[in-house]
Amino acid sequence: MVEEMCLTKALLEGAKEVFETMIFMDLEECADDDRHIEGDALMGTITFQKSLEGCLGICCGMKSAESIAANMLGLEPGEEISEEDVCDAIGEVSNMVMGSVKTRLLEVVEDIQVSIPSVIKGHELTNSMGDGVNKIALKVSIEDEHIAMLSLLCRDNSEKS
Repeated sequence: MVEEMCLTKALLEGAKEVFETMIFMDLEECADDDRHIEGDALMGTITFQKSLEGCLGICCGMKSAESIAANMLGLEPGEEISEEDVCDAIGEVSNMVMGSVKTRLLEVVEDIQVSIPSVIKGHELTNSMGDGVNKIALKVSIEDEHIAMLSLLCRDNSEKS
């Protein structure tokens, strides 16, 4: 069974690595409960299965998503970006973070197969997978300006035949 602390560490370290090396933005765990995602938000999710099954999610407001996408694409400040490009970027961020988390979890988990990411837009989005799952939810600050929620839901299947 994968320990919750191991999952939390893999999620936070994996996200930090991706944001710092691929998006060129600092990401830190946020202890400020007063800050939350308001208005329209995007949530990028990606599922995984085998000895561990679950879903990784990254949710942020539209302004945060636009900043993330602009940094990923190397756009200049004020340069226009389409909603489609923003959605694609958030999907790709979910994919890259899952890859980084997977690398860390393969030290303690036998096998993980990953799906393709999906992105949804809405208000007050949450990641859910029903009963019997470990749920890791982290509020993070990006560049001390943007708030995002990282979630990792998983069920250990290593005991199943």
